[in-house]
Amino acid sequence: MMSVEDCGGKEEDMTEEVFNTVSSEVHQFSKEEVLDAQSGAVLSRFDFVVPEKLRGEVDGGSSGVTSPVVDCDGDLDVVRRKDINHKEAVLLIEHQSATTLDLVGEQVWRGALFLGDFLLHQPHLLTDAHVLEVAAGVGLTSLVAAMLASRVTVTDIDRGDILELIHRNLKRNKELIKADVDVKEIDFFNHATIDDIADSIRDVSVILAADVVYHNQLTDAFFDTMLRLMTHPPDKTLYVALEKRYVFTLEDMDTVAPCYEYFLQKMEWLRCQNLAEVEWTVEQLQSDFEQYFTYERTRHLVLWKIHAKLK
Repeated sequence: MMSVEDCGGKEEDMTEEVFNTVSSEVHQFSKEEVLDAQSGAVLSRFDFVVPEKLRGEVDGGSSGVTSPVVDCDGDLDVVRRKDINHKEAVLLIEHQSATTLDLVGEQVWRGALFLGDFLLHQPHLLTDAHVLEVAAGVGLTSLVAAMLASRVTVTDIDRGDILELIHRNLKRNKELIKADVDVKEIDFFNHATIDDIADSIRDVSVILAADVVYHNQLTDAFFDTMLRLMTHPPDKTLYVALEKRYVFTLEDMDTVAPCYEYFLQKMEWLRCQNLAEVEWTVEQLQSDFEQYFTYERTRHLVLWKIHAKLK
């Protein structure tokens, strides 16, 4: 989770530089190698269990044993039960260990792993689909989608090193990818970026977003973008994973999650838009689906499904 909340709870004696520096806890659960100590770039190994229904399709980095194995002396190795029941694979993800607030996409956040778990648990949702991920960050969730869908368009704002970082992570994990994958820019605050790629995302039916909520202006721009994208054919389903982030405020004299509360308000706003043309369905999905990645799945992680059926 973020070590700094941008929706309230700011301490007066905190310097602007410290306040704007945020760090994810996810890297604590991965095997990490420093790529550049000066820039903070690291390469993390995110192991995950391959669902039984996908075994045989996903085998990059697998540790599952499918044939007899002998050691250096020619003796047969004993296959442990866990190796029979759990086939594992790995994603290699380059990311930053800490960033300023405007570059948080260069880190890995818990919501991306949570959404990745959901996709691995329900792979049929992406079968033969063109999937669009917005605010994709380092591209972890898009990589999971690329194991399951026919086409994936990975997007984020062209700021810092983020788009090149996505390209590098796709290249590192190319053995796992079965979909056609493109990397494009979508800036929530500049819809000309949508115009620029409109033809290439015309047939998108599934949209993914993970941990895109950390200040209200961004939430406004996110929902404006979703309205723009989801009111064009074909019918679209949006899956949003996020983590409620709590702060103590003097106004409430309590610990609250103001960013999440504002997200709920804007989701209600969306479902009231263009009703003559769109039938909106909004539901919170159960979060007790199986966990495939290694991370701390807290009760503050939530998953929402928004479907737009055009009339």
